[in-house]
Amino acid sequence: MRKIIVSAAVALVAAVSFAAPSQAGYYSYDYQPYCFIKKIKSYDYYGNVIIKRIKVCR
Repeated sequence: MRKIIVSAAVALVAAVSFAAPSQAGYYSYDYQPYCFIKKIKSYDYYGNVIIKRIKVCR
């Protein structure tokens, strides 16, 4: 019985220690994503130029 409790506690600590660093970037107060506008040039069926502006954030 004691081995089961100890192994469950070790597994819980391991799971929490791996989950905490993965969430660290989302909880930072001064985290500002880097965004820029990307222009994509394409053509429609009639050969007219279509320029799309897409906002890309990292």
